[in-house]
Amino acid sequence: MRKFSVYQHWDPLRLCVVGRSYPPEFYNWITVPHVRSLFETMAQETEEDYQAIIKKLTELEVEVIRPHLPQKTMIGGRYLPPPITPRDHMVMIGDRFYKGYQLNLPRFYADIKDPTWPNVTDNQQFWNLPRHILDECQDVHDLDAYIKFYSSYDHVFDRIAAQGNEIRSPMGHITNGAYVTRVGRDLYFGTPVGITDVEQCRRQVKQEFPQYRTHVIATGGHSDGVYCPVCPGLIISLRDIPTYKETFPGWEVVYLPPGESWAKVKPFLELKAKNNGKWWIPGFEHDQAVIDTVEQWLGHWTGYVEETVFDIKLNLARTWPISMLIVNPKNVMVFNYNKQIFDALERYGITPHIVPFRHRLFWDGGIYCITMDVDRLGSMQDYFPERQT
Repeated sequence: MRKFSVYQHWDPLRLCVVGRSYPPEFYNWITVPHVRSLFETMAQETEEDYQAIIKKLTELEVEVIRPHLPQKTMIGGRYLPPPITPRDHMVMIGDRFYKGYQLNLPRFYADIKDPTWPNVTDNQQFWNLPRHILDECQDVHDLDAYIKFYSSYDHVFDRIAAQGNEIRSPMGHITNGAYVTRVGRDLYFGTPVGITDVEQCRRQVKQEFPQYRTHVIATGGHSDGVYCPVCPGLIISLRDIPTYKETFPGWEVVYLPPGESWAKVKPFLELKAKNNGKWWIPGFEHDQAVIDTVEQWLGHWTGYVEETVFDIKLNLARTWPISMLIVNPKNVMVFNYNKQIFDALERYGITPHIVPFRHRLFWDGGIYCITMDVDRLGSMQDYFPERQT
């Protein structure tokens, strides 16, 4: 039996995780009628858009698997976020699968003073602690929420394990699909916001992936919001964060045109003063009831939309042109039309398929984020054979 694997993200996609949101009735707890109606509509339209994405994937001969919704949605006084963006929480690198999110162990373990209790160094050890120890840890409700959230993907993980793949815990925050670009023997890792010790990251990934040439690029956030190698020889890029002459020598780089005036997104800037750029529901920037509901009950659902909406200063109809799901060497899926990008794709014989995701500015997820490639046909290639390391 062949293990699932992904060596290049333009190889033919065979199995893909597509996210899921809560249904409209989930929001019955919202007491303000127009706010409840807003979120019910968003829930309905989000699932409609997921179904459009699934339909296109099926037409392109891709099997789709979806997360379940958590059975218990309230933990520690907070609603669990729905499993909208699977790529943020897992990645297949070669035939090795990384799942989960690195816990901040000192934050959970800080109150434990007894020197006879075990020294915890990784997530699995922490989960295996006796319950009476866990009950004395800080933020144990957050740990419970973490476990409940990832239970949405248990059947996905079980299927991968049944295929014979090794499943590993994450390395910090960088072994998830939002930070890793897989180009055969070369792996490119972005760095999360706030990470300054790039050299330490380089040492870690080199040790973890000795069979690859590893590169760490200080992206300061999700690298999939900065650049996308679409096929051998072509990169779509927002800006020159990686030095492409070194990292992708000889490849064509198509840069997005310079941003237009920030005045085009004045409503976002006004809302940013209230929510630090974490989310955006266009048209509700001044609706205090909506702002209060999100910030009080759903604030931990949102990420940092300004980080991934890298072209937020462009015309709103063109958000997320870099984020694309490459289905196979001839087909990619995107959310919007962009002439410069579509012209580049045409030169390489690639057909773009536009699919909807109307509420991406709230969910903070492009087409790449709300999907996760589990299996692609292909073996490891070496696109830079002249490289030694």
